[in-house]
Amino acid sequence: MRSRELNISLPNILLIGLVVLAQSADCREVLCAQQEPTAPNFIVFLTDDMGWGDLACYGHSELKTPNLDRFAKQGMRFTQCYAASAFCSPSRSSILTGRTPYRNGVFTWLPVDDPVHLRQSEITIARLLEQRGYTTCHVGKWHLNGFFNSPEQPQPNDHGYDHWFATQNNASPNHKNPVNFVRNGKPVGPLHGFSSVLVAEEGIRWLEHHRDKSKPFFMTVWTHEPHLPIESDPQFMAMYEGDDDLKQHHGNISQLDHAFGMLMKTLDEQELTENTFVIFTSDNGPEGRLDDSGLPIGRNKRTRGSTGGLRGRKRDMYEGGIRVPGIVRWPGHVQAGTENDVPIIGSDIFSTICDIVDIPLPDDRTIDGVSMLPAFDGRKIDRNIPMYWRCYIAKGPITAMRIGDWKILADEALTEFEMYNIKDDPREALNLAERMPKTFREMQSAFVKLNADIEAEGPSWWKGYQRPKRK
Repeated sequence: MRSRELNISLPNILLIGLVVLAQSADCREVLCAQQEPTAPNFIVFLTDDMGWGDLACYGHSELKTPNLDRFAKQGMRFTQCYAASAFCSPSRSSILTGRTPYRNGVFTWLPVDDPVHLRQSEITIARLLEQRGYTTCHVGKWHLNGFFNSPEQPQPNDHGYDHWFATQNNASPNHKNPVNFVRNGKPVGPLHGFSSVLVAEEGIRWLEHHRDKSKPFFMTVWTHEPHLPIESDPQFMAMYEGDDDLKQHHGNISQLDHAFGMLMKTLDEQELTENTFVIFTSDNGPEGRLDDSGLPIGRNKRTRGSTGGLRGRKRDMYEGGIRVPGIVRWPGHVQAGTENDVPIIGSDIFSTICDIVDIPLPDDRTIDGVSMLPAFDGRKIDRNIPMYWRCYIAKGPITAMRIGDWKILADEALTEFEMYNIKDDPREALNLAERMPKTFREMQSAFVKLNADIEAEGPSWWKGYQRPKRK
C-alpha cells in the first residue's frame, strides 16, 4: 500500500506556522512568569545586642553557631564592622537611610509614645527599591517610632514595605510565646514559639507563598535575640554547661543562629542563593556590665555577651559598644571564605545596595555611608565623610569620629578628648591625644567641623529631650 501523500496548500502552511508561533509565545510567557528575575535580591539580617565576640567564627570558645560559621565560610567576614550607633533605634535608622542618626533624627532608643520617629521625609532603601520594581518585606523588631501601628507616625508600609510583621521594640513578655506582633497593621495575638524562629518562619512564608515572584525582593530580618528579656528554647540551652542564666544567653545566640539557618536553607531550596546579597550584622555591642571575672553586675544576670576583649559595651563610644559582627555573602561577587579588615559601618548598607542596583544617591541631603563594593575586591574604601557616633547617655565620652586608623572621642562640651590608633591599639588602652599633638589637632579640627555640620542638619528633638513617662 502506498503511503498517503500530504497535500497542504501554502495558506494552510502559513496558518499552521502562526499557530505554532503563538503557542511558543504563550509558553515563553508562562516560563518567564515562573522564572526569578535577574536583578539581585537583598536580605539585611540584624541581631539585637550581639557583641563583636559573640560568634564562634569571631573567636568565641563556647558559643555554638554552626549556621553563621558556615555562612562566613561562604562569604566575607569583616573584622572592623561598626554599628552606626552604640544603641538600638539609631543604628536601625542609619541602615535604612544611609545617614548618621543625628541627621535623620532618630538619635535615641524609642519608648512607647515617644515623639521621635523615622520621619516620612527620610528616603529609605526599601522605598528606593520599591520604586525600582522590587517587592519588599520587613520581619522582626522595628523600633523606629514611639506610636507603633498608629496613624500618628509613619509605619513600615510608609517607608516602602509591602509586607511587615513586627513589634514596636522588644518581644513581650519575652522571646517565648510573644503576644505583641503586628502583621500589616493587624495585631496577630499570642504566638507559640520563640521570637527569632517565629520571625524567620514569617519571612520564609513570604518568600515561598506571598511575594511577587516576578520581581526581585528586598527583605529586612531583625531579631530580638539576644536582647533582654532573654528566654531560650531548652533544646538550645542544653548545648551548654554552667548556670541557668549563662545557658539562657548562650542558648539565645544558638537560637538566632538556628533561625538564620532556616532562612538560608529556604534560599537554597527556592534556588535563590546565587542571586541574593545577604549581610549579617548587629545594632550595637552587648548589654550590661561585667566584673573582672566576666560575670554580670546588677540585675540582668543573663547578660553574657562578649566584645571579644574590646573596651566598653552597649552605650559606650569605645570599640566594644560599636564594633559588631559583619558578614557578607554574594556568590560570584564576594570571594568565599575571606576575611577583610577594611572598616565598614551600618550606613554603608544603603549606599552599597544603591551602587549594586545603579540607583543614584539622593542629592538633596547628606548621605554618610559609602559603597562597600571596593572592599569586596580587596580595595580600600574612600570616605568623604568620616565615621561618626554619638550616644548622649554614654558613660564617659558621648561622641566619636574615625578617620583612617585614628579615632577621637569627646565629652558633650567638646572640652575633653581622647585619641587612639585603632590599628595598633584596638582595645584603646593608650590615649595619644597629648603624645601626638599634630595628629590630635588635625583630628580635633575635623571632628568639631563634622559635629557642627551634623547638629545643624538634623531636627532639634535632642535639645532638652525628655523621655515620655511610662503609663
